[in-house]
Amino acid sequence: MASFGALGRALSHRDARLFFGASLTSWTGLWVHRIAVSWLAWEMTRSAFWVGMVAFSDLAPAVIFSPIAGAVADRMDRVRLTMLSQAVIACEAALVALMVASGEMSIGVLLALEALSGTAASFSQPARQSLMPGLVPRAELPAAVACNSLCFNVARFIGPAIAGPLIATGGVVPAVLFNSASYVIACATMPLLRVDPDQRRGHAPEGSVWAEAAAGFRYAGRHPGIGPLLAFAAIAAVLMRGVQEILPPFVERLFGRGPDGLALLTASIGVGALFAGLWVANRGRLEGATALAVGAVGVQALVTIGFVATGAFPFALLCAAAMGAAGSVHGISTQTLVQNAADPAMRGRVLSLWGLITRACPALGALALGGLGEVLGLRLPTILAMLLALGVLAWGVRRLPRMAGALEAREAPVAAR
Repeated sequence: MASFGALGRALSHRDARLFFGASLTSWTGLWVHRIAVSWLAWEMTRSAFWVGMVAFSDLAPAVIFSPIAGAVADRMDRVRLTMLSQAVIACEAALVALMVASGEMSIGVLLALEALSGTAASFSQPARQSLMPGLVPRAELPAAVACNSLCFNVARFIGPAIAGPLIATGGVVPAVLFNSASYVIACATMPLLRVDPDQRRGHAPEGSVWAEAAAGFRYAGRHPGIGPLLAFAAIAAVLMRGVQEILPPFVERLFGRGPDGLALLTASIGVGALFAGLWVANRGRLEGATALAVGAVGVQALVTIGFVATGAFPFALLCAAAMGAAGSVHGISTQTLVQNAADPAMRGRVLSLWGLITRACPALGALALGGLGEVLGLRLPTILAMLLALGVLAWGVRRLPRMAGALEAREAPVAAR
């Protein structure tokens, strides 16, 4: 472990190993599931719009539920909330598999079930991530946050490697059942965590859930670093992340490939994210993280243009790896900064806003890109979105010094509630 520097120190703690092992297991199942249902939607409809709608249905519930989920995570046992939400996701995946196997699945039913899973995930995300400061000492929190993202991106590599052969040989059902089993395993590990009681629950209820959710929005908006950084990340996610959410139409229309091509592209994104995440994790410091969060958006926009502009699949794989690397650097840096700067009593609510960004904003981007792709083709709308993202980058660069000063301080400033 020592050879991995900051990352090794974070993983030297028993609870951290249990937590991240469960994360890797569940997220591997998640990526298998995402590929399976997106391919199922494509097979049923042959429409980029409906593939985008499936992604939208999974991710969009965060718009409604993430702020509420953050308030709930700040006032109840976060371990129990995580277990409950993971159990719902496991049951949803089992139901999808059952309906596909029985021939009863339709695109409408699939949308409804994915919305249910997305709602459960909206509650799981802030509860799980709020536990991280209770797993490692504060000095190792940046590495722990990076390790969390690494687990997600290792899963993004492993999941497609499993999904491709499963779908090619057995269809969608085994792939979705794999996800159900992975969440059952992750849920079963949560009671094994020995988390300090102060970190399991944020605070005693101070008012209604709605009032506390609103307080979370006000806190983030007034913070000189958290508010601008989350706004920057949200706009960038709407413009750029839609491509990764509706890969099947790109695979078939631009490159003439099938499930094997989809698995290779998704795995390439995961490989890039993995190596970039390892680099960020082993930095082990906050200094410069704001510049990384902002600059990575520019890199991702440029390589996404390269991805859609080419017809050469090998070059597209390289661009996909670079997309994953830039996205990983941006995501790890942003989440680390937010974790560091947030008041502990507000952590769940602030992280729920990050969850809102990572789930709802890609969903909006996928829906818009899928709809425009049916009318204008996939290349032109994607390139226009990336040019807009470069404009957002310019705004972020102008705000960079002030954001860095507020987010990278050892004792970050706390805005009034």
